[in-house]
Amino acid sequence: MSTLLLGCAAFAGALGGFLALSLAMDRHHEDAYGRGSTPGRRRPWLRAGGTALLLLSLAASLRLQGSTQGWVLWFGMLTAAALWVVGIASYGPQRAARIGVGAALLAVLSLPPGLWAAA
Repeated sequence: MSTLLLGCAAFAGALGGFLALSLAMDRHHEDAYGRGSTPGRRRPWLRAGGTALLLLSLAASLRLQGSTQGWVLWFGMLTAAALWVVGIASYGPQRAARIGVGAALLAVLSLPPGLWAAA
């Protein structure tokens, strides 16, 4: 079960991270929240949250597959998550924030308690 949870954390972290980083950009934020809308004061928080979620995804991938294959797994997760973000930004930009929050919660909640312990 830990393997499934780590896989979910890796993908959901990448998805949530990319969605947060995309919403920190003026163009995507405007698509999601309406014309004339900018991230404003949320921009640094979106960037920090996106970066943290991508690092969480990396940690889950490294924990799941080890230090050599974990990087390959992480790049695969990044690729799959980026494709999902392109689809979400193209066909449902109003849902991007809700999907991003859901992915972030799933990533954090699916982490096993011993993720940060030394292997």
